[in-house]
Amino acid sequence: MAIPSLAVWKLTSCDGCQLTLLDCEDELLALAGVVHISHFTEASSVDEPGPYDVSIVEGSVTTTEEYMRIRRIRAMSGVLVTVGVCATAGGIQALRNFADVDEFRSVVYAQPQHIATLATSTPVSQHVKVDYELHGCPIDRGQLIEVLTAFLAGREPNLPNTTVCTECKRRGLTCVMVANGTPCLGPVTHAGCGAICPAYKRGCFGCFGPVRDPNVAALVPQLREHGMDEDDITRVFRTFTAAAPEWRSR
Repeated sequence: MAIPSLAVWKLTSCDGCQLTLLDCEDELLALAGVVHISHFTEASSVDEPGPYDVSIVEGSVTTTEEYMRIRRIRAMSGVLVTVGVCATAGGIQALRNFADVDEFRSVVYAQPQHIATLATSTPVSQHVKVDYELHGCPIDRGQLIEVLTAFLAGREPNLPNTTVCTECKRRGLTCVMVANGTPCLGPVTHAGCGAICPAYKRGCFGCFGPVRDPNVAALVPQLREHGMDEDDITRVFRTFTAAAPEWRSR
């Protein structure tokens, strides 16, 4: 049986999720023995043509070149996995979606006429079919290993669709909203971080993006009750996952 091929790709992003894969260390060494890494610029100069059994994509689509590139990657890949909030929800760069990108470009760059970019930053799933999405800024490495292990074993990965609140309960943490009146996005945010912020008495900032079918309408009145005005509420939903469809109305 041929060894499965793996490719790791970068669109517009900070490389943090690719570094999470490199940080797997022992697991990555074991993985390297059972898959063939055909493309992974962060780790190797090897650049082999497809097709690829699995492609992992980090980053959002923010240029015309990236739009064409993700379509080519999809066509060459048996399984496509997007990793991180940039790839799954547009990333923090999707703040451009609510403003004038030409104005940003003129302020930031000395010669903006040389900068080619789209007016929006969008998740990969808006352009091609995605098989699995791993949320987070950065992703949880355990979830990434689970997806790759499941592929090698020929089974579906176990990716729970629960909220940060469930992780607080598992850790025995007191709810920061109930106990301290601290605004928190935990009830509508995808699990995976291990409830890091609530563990330090801080409200969740939503860096793992929206859980499936989040009840945002029920949470917003609670945020108001705990001291957030409309500008604060809009701002907190427009950070890491600004282009997430479930939060876009905010």
